[in-house]
Amino acid sequence: MPHQRSEGIRGAGRQRQAGPSVACPSVRSRAVGLALGAVTDAIFADPARWHPVAGFGSCAAALERRWYADRRSAGVAYAAVLVAGVVGVGVAAEATTRRRPVTHALATAVATWAVLGGTSLAAHGKTLAALLDVPPRSDLEAARALIPALCGRDPELLDAAGMARAGTESMAENTSDAAVAPLLWGAVAGIPGLLGYRAINTLDAMVGYRSPRYLRFGWAAARADDVVNLVPSRVTALLSAGLAAAVGGSPRAALAAWRRDAGAHPSPNAGPVEAATAGALGVGLGGPTAYAHGVENRPRLGSGPPPTPTDLRRAARLSRVVAAAAAVLACAVAACRERLTG
Repeated sequence: MPHQRSEGIRGAGRQRQAGPSVACPSVRSRAVGLALGAVTDAIFADPARWHPVAGFGSCAAALERRWYADRRSAGVAYAAVLVAGVVGVGVAAEATTRRRPVTHALATAVATWAVLGGTSLAAHGKTLAALLDVPPRSDLEAARALIPALCGRDPELLDAAGMARAGTESMAENTSDAAVAPLLWGAVAGIPGLLGYRAINTLDAMVGYRSPRYLRFGWAAARADDVVNLVPSRVTALLSAGLAAAVGGSPRAALAAWRRDAGAHPSPNAGPVEAATAGALGVGLGGPTAYAHGVENRPRLGSGPPPTPTDLRRAARLSRVVAAAAAVLACAVAACRERLTG
């Protein structure tokens, strides 16, 4: 009997040791990969050439030229094929690296860096603010040339005030799209989540417009983007409100603007983040918004004056702070999720 008890204790010890050797690397690899990818983006920003997202956009544009038809069904097939292909690549990457924690962490880091754009976004915002500074330092033509890197508005129809507003609104909405949402999708769905989210968001930016050409063909991409951003946009708004003090703003004012104004925005996801940012900065956003396909009149968000270049700088700084907080949150979610499932 003593021999049997001893053997049982040794067996139990072996079982206790075996559990962490399988689960812990899994817990670490996704969270570590997300952290490495976020740090890489913070240091190096987007690659100047051979950007994977730009390559995906070129493939999507080529497929659009072949498949375009003014029908929802054509747009559904177009989006489904492109997103499924990218998600398939992510699934294959997960499957081939999942049992090798170091390789899995590195693959996750590369995918995270490829899909993040928060650092470049904030840098564009700061550059635009510098170009819009008061004369003689202002350079409106250079500022107009930079606008397409931030949003899809027609820069030729924007004056200095209009570009400051466009840049501030872009900082708010794209902080969710370029930083918070991909990190959260990576936390809950790994490499397929990272790549799949960026594919959907890129297609929305390409064809998700309410223009005569894309009203039906781009419907699927736009609706898919609404769905995948539903939670991340609220998380972004909450982080923007909670971190408002970092840019001299008021969390209470940000929450009040979110609650009061977000519902009037035509986008279910841009409304919360833009309203919260307006409240955090103490500015007023909204008004006539000129796109290539026409002018849309956006509701007023926030109760302050129109944003200035100084406010645009604050928006860029808030974007960086929110992106950093989202990276910490995503790593925590990834670790908790993999500990529960591993």
